Amino acid sequence: MSASHDDFARRNLPPKALWPDFDFSHPAYQYPEHLNCVTRFLDERIAAGDGARIAFRSPFGDITFQQLCDRVCQLAHVLVDDMGLVPGNRVLLRSANNIMMVASYLAVIRAGGIAVGTMPLLRAKELGVILNKAEISHALCDRRLEDELERARGQAPCLAQVSCFNAESSDDLERAMAAKPVTFDPFPSARDDVCLIAFTSGTTGAPKGTMHFHRDLLAICDGFNRLNLKPDKDDIFCGSPPLAFTFGLGGMALFSMDVGASTLLLEAAPPDVLLGAIQAHRCTICFTAPTAYRALLGLVDDYDISSLKKGVSAGEHLPRATYEAFLEKTGIALIDGLGSTEMLHIFICSPNEGAKAGATGIPVAGYAARIVDDEGNEVAPGTVGRLAVRGPTGCRYLADERQSVYVQNGWNLTGDAYCMDEDGFFWYQARTDDMIISAGYNISGPEIENALLGHEAVAECAVVGKPDEQRGQIVKAFVVLKDGFSGDEAQSEALKDHVKQSIAPYKYPREIAFVDSLPKTETGKLQRFKLRQ
Repeated sequence: MSASHDDFARRNLPPKALWPDFDFSHPAYQYPEHLNCVTRFLDERIAAGDGARIAFRSPFGDITFQQLCDRVCQLAHVLVDDMGLVPGNRVLLRSANNIMMVASYLAVIRAGGIAVGTMPLLRAKELGVILNKAEISHALCDRRLEDELERARGQAPCLAQVSCFNAESSDDLERAMAAKPVTFDPFPSARDDVCLIAFTSGTTGAPKGTMHFHRDLLAICDGFNRLNLKPDKDDIFCGSPPLAFTFGLGGMALFSMDVGASTLLLEAAPPDVLLGAIQAHRCTICFTAPTAYRALLGLVDDYDISSLKKGVSAGEHLPRATYEAFLEKTGIALIDGLGSTEMLHIFICSPNEGAKAGATGIPVAGYAARIVDDEGNEVAPGTVGRLAVRGPTGCRYLADERQSVYVQNGWNLTGDAYCMDEDGFFWYQARTDDMIISAGYNISGPEIENALLGHEAVAECAVVGKPDEQRGQIVKAFVVLKDGFSGDEAQSEALKDHVKQSIAPYKYPREIAFVDSLPKTETGKLQRFKLRQ
């Protein structure tokens, strides 16, 4: 490595003995020793004749693949020529879902840098943790989100260069880009050079930095995207996950670019806006979380979403009640997907044929999964245990002692409790720290949530274990009611009776708290640890 290169990322990878076992034996995952993944998404698309095709749509205008490539090259020049970026430097990206955020990701990686996307709602304290942990030297920020980043600079002396876009000032990023050439040779990265550090969304507390290589960004496209989702050039993607979330980076950017399709980028996508966008732009593939699909159900009759062909649900377990209700209402069988920031994207999902309602699905081709006990021994079908997975992607934490917790015996332990049936389908039970043990019974919180969601009064719910002297734990439910229902004692008893009638009576929630909303990350994941607190 040249002295002009920043080797921070390579130095802070876990020791190789703590890496998971990787499997590249499937023909889909064969990569040359040197590659810059951005060439797949831009240069190869243009070479294939897709330069004039729309790559991204937005309420502010569209951009073709050629125009996007030009913008990325100009931005890469600003990073290198004006901001002093050298290969290996980390660049914080801060924006909602828009075209400049996509261009920023691609430009950083094209120039040999490492992109670190952050959620728009993060505050200075949270940004400071990320800046310092990744020793970030550069930042590209939407001007509308600049204030919190400026406050974070006081606690992050490593941050030396900040440039803002979507601004109207003499020093804005777009003005600097306009003076730059529209060509920039991609940095000749190795396939196992770090190009992305994605921080976990904090559903279990302190966020962790997950390090991903150039080959990893291609592997999620060659795996779930091409082998399961199977989009074509005429598809129009849409959805709500932020680009800073790996579910969003794949579903809102990489997957469509990989096949020459387009994505509609919305800076905010609440249910009514998302449905209106599907109707107006004739979107065909939607990515969002299970709670959002459930929210869509109450509004979908007011919109024409006949263009929609596929819906991908991830970020959290898809309840069977939501799957069946969406299928009945729209005729679309949602594709349930299990992924993680550590694994980059989806590695278990509904198969293209023979899906089972309520099951997450089977491993994406090239991945292997099994259920193990606390000692790492594989258990028999039908037995609840810890989910272990391995394949072409895997966990490599940035300087974090939790590496040896997530990776054991060469397998990635995702923190999910699952069981596998005789047909090889995986059935979600709970997060391993969400399994409730009450009076000697193992009780799955999501099973109770699914039962509660079957009641006409329930809009959303979450179930956790509450410490109890007599039983060890009791089941406590937090319930958001639909309009027109009151959270009184009669309603509480009605919900308890409903659960007793739906599943084994011992599983019913002994306490119910009616709340206006549930705590979630910006990506839509429920933060059960906050409810336990």
